[in-house]
Amino acid sequence: MGFNAFKRMRLLEMVGVSTLLAAPLIGCGDDHAAPPKPAKPQVDVVTLHAKPVTVSTDLPGRISPFRVAEVRPQVNGVILKRLFTEGDAVKAGQLLYQIDPAPYQASLASAEATLARAQASVVAAQLTVDRYKALAAARAVSGQDLDNAIATLRQDEADVASGKAQVQTASINLAYTKVTAPISGRTGRSAVTEGALVTANQTTSLVTVTDLDPVYVDVTQSTATILRLRRELANGQIEGADKNKAPVKLQLEDGTEYDQPGILQFSEVTVDQNTGSVTLRALFPNPNNLLLSGMFVRASLEEGTKPDAVLAPQQGVTHSPAGAATALIVGADGKIEQRQVVTDRAIGDTWLVSKGLNSGDRLVVSGLQQIHPGSEVTVKEVTEAAASTPAQSASAAQ
Repeated sequence: MGFNAFKRMRLLEMVGVSTLLAAPLIGCGDDHAAPPKPAKPQVDVVTLHAKPVTVSTDLPGRISPFRVAEVRPQVNGVILKRLFTEGDAVKAGQLLYQIDPAPYQASLASAEATLARAQASVVAAQLTVDRYKALAAARAVSGQDLDNAIATLRQDEADVASGKAQVQTASINLAYTKVTAPISGRTGRSAVTEGALVTANQTTSLVTVTDLDPVYVDVTQSTATILRLRRELANGQIEGADKNKAPVKLQLEDGTEYDQPGILQFSEVTVDQNTGSVTLRALFPNPNNLLLSGMFVRASLEEGTKPDAVLAPQQGVTHSPAGAATALIVGADGKIEQRQVVTDRAIGDTWLVSKGLNSGDRLVVSGLQQIHPGSEVTVKEVTEAAASTPAQSASAAQ
């Protein structure tokens, strides 16, 4: 055997012995080294509590004037004066326009003269009747003559009544030459100036007077919502507000809140067949004339009070693309459970939950990405206010 062959054989023997010696050592290591347990993920939870909640609905609406009057002339004539400034506030009965009164003054004078002639005829006819009565008693005149005298008196009395009516009509027409404000309010643009010829009851108004304190807010609500509310009222799920005193709040077009509360005044008794909605009307004070006719607003109508409502922070409820809402809660065993929930509406930064969550449930509001149903977790209790802070919201989004 050569030297190289002997050297290779010795090397193989040494490798075999090393392998046999290392095998027990490896076995001993497997008996004592266990893999470390992963740490339980920590989640923030909010314990839900049932409490009374006022239920309200936000609806778009328009401002309507409390009263509006389109001023039109009631006699023909030429406008002599306009006695107001456009846009100014006027009082009921205040003079707005003066129509030329001369023709109507002449008509009144003529009617008064006709009345005076008729009254004089009555006096003469009455004297004739009185004489004929005495003569008829003495059989100096016939009964026919007396009857004719009485008939003449009655005709003259009728002429007096007609004359009085003509005088009254002429007086009314003369008064109509003074065009006054029928209501108190603010004037709009004047459609005529001095020298314009106007006619009685023309289609174009001279000016519009609008009463804007208070004002109406007209909103529409779907019949489906009204039916749901009535069903919840019948079942005792909500306690109804007094429909004659239900408060209404208003949000203006720029997003600011109107500082004067309103009251629900009226609910339409028929349904609009085109929209399937019912018109509601609220009354708002408007002392500073901030609300203008036709302005777009959002009205918040109080529907009632849910005595045992469950409010869940919005970051604890997720929605699928199809709109299904789910929530994760920590069960009594410290494991995660998934619930299908039904949300009614948003109230501030919470959801009003009508089904799926109960008072006492511990809702997970952060750490949602690192857990799944069945996971064991470490719980950190936080308040609803803390859950709504930006820091908590940021941690929930991680």
